[in-house]
Amino acid sequence: MGWIINLIILCLVVSNAAARSKSKMPTQPIKLYYLPPSPPCRSVMMVARVLGLDLDLVVTNIMEGQHMTPEFLKMNPQHTIPTMDDSGFILWESRAILSYLVNAYGRDDTLYPKNPRQRAIVDQRLNFDLGTLYSRYIGLYMPMLFRGEDYNEESAQKLNEALGWLNTFLDGRAFVAGDNLTIADISMVVTMTNLEAFGYDYSAHDNVSKWFERTKKALEPYGYQEIDVAGAQILASFLKKE
Repeated sequence: MGWIINLIILCLVVSNAAARSKSKMPTQPIKLYYLPPSPPCRSVMMVARVLGLDLDLVVTNIMEGQHMTPEFLKMNPQHTIPTMDDSGFILWESRAILSYLVNAYGRDDTLYPKNPRQRAIVDQRLNFDLGTLYSRYIGLYMPMLFRGEDYNEESAQKLNEALGWLNTFLDGRAFVAGDNLTIADISMVVTMTNLEAFGYDYSAHDNVSKWFERTKKALEPYGYQEIDVAGAQILASFLKKE
């Protein structure tokens, strides 16, 4: 009889260990150096919410040079935010952080598929976001936000061209990489939230408009209003001051 009880106990221990392994949650909150208005920071925070991860948020005010301290430079020589510290594993660049978080802690691969072709589409969209969509948003609005420059029509046309390409990507798709939400959507939606807060007219791009509303709804339980919209409104208030 004793061996049967021991066997039952062993099975319970193994079962509990397997359950913990499946959850793959970090042993302590992941530290995120961030600033609330920053679009890339907001995307990381929302992905963490989707994954159920606790973040230890460390406000890093780049306007006051908090990213240029010796301690920060030792951690991240490029002195950019967001910067992540997961129990000593340091990573920066928001899109790299997004893929890492899903790879390390995702309960499944919905947000970042393991299938090579599906993942390649997500990667392509992330690269499009970094190199084109977000880059052109920066080209139009950063001179206005930080240098008080006038609205530049040429830069606006370049941004509109990028939105047109995104509109084409969305033909026949509910989300930017397929039929379900991925990290590519969460990376891109923060730019759209800024454009909405700034009063940019993107209504000519029907697929983009519908995708934006669909993505807002999908992210509503994961801090869309308190993280993304609130951050965009802070930036919009700076724009209005200019």
